[in-house]
Amino acid sequence: MTTRAQHDAEQLFASARAGSNSCLGQLLALYSNYLKLLVAAQLDNRLRARVNPSDIVQESFYEAHRDFAEFRGKSIGEFVAWLRKIVVNNILRVVEQHVLAEKRDIRREVSLDEIGRRLEQSTIRLESFLAEQAESPSGYAVRREDELILADALARLPEDYRDVIVLRHIEGLAFEEVAARMERSAGAVRMLWLRALKKMREELESGI
Repeated sequence: MTTRAQHDAEQLFASARAGSNSCLGQLLALYSNYLKLLVAAQLDNRLRARVNPSDIVQESFYEAHRDFAEFRGKSIGEFVAWLRKIVVNNILRVVEQHVLAEKRDIRREVSLDEIGRRLEQSTIRLESFLAEQAESPSGYAVRREDELILADALARLPEDYRDVIVLRHIEGLAFEEVAARMERSAGAVRMLWLRALKKMREELESGI
């Protein structure tokens, strides 16, 4: 996040803590693309055709708004961690509704801890991706706080560009696995990936 964006988030958080519902709504909106990105990386093939990440995020925002009075954290970091816990619970609820009801024997393989672990892995990959972009010739100076800017830039990309970056960098799939998921050849996926990275860097630089 840029210094100004970070300042804005902190101001919104302080105002929300002071009782402003409108500021809480604006604060939640800042994290919309970031959370949709993380949610999308948790949905397997059985769920992608049935579940929209936006629906999970919107339900999580509703619960966050409803329960914010009970939140005891005092920092943006604690707030984001709280949001992610709500998201993890809603991902598990979706898994139970759409998958476990059809195949009860896999219940033992799915838990809050497992979904939380996968979400954490996606977050770590996202941070690694940010570090890679910081070292790129684009010269865009990213920091660990810039996940929101990256998520917003990805949301502006064409769908196939966004998908190849998410599959490769957020889900951590090999090019052959990405090709199978996107139903393209590995060579075509590599070319798409290069174009997607170029476009994403342009989006990042245009937002400086």
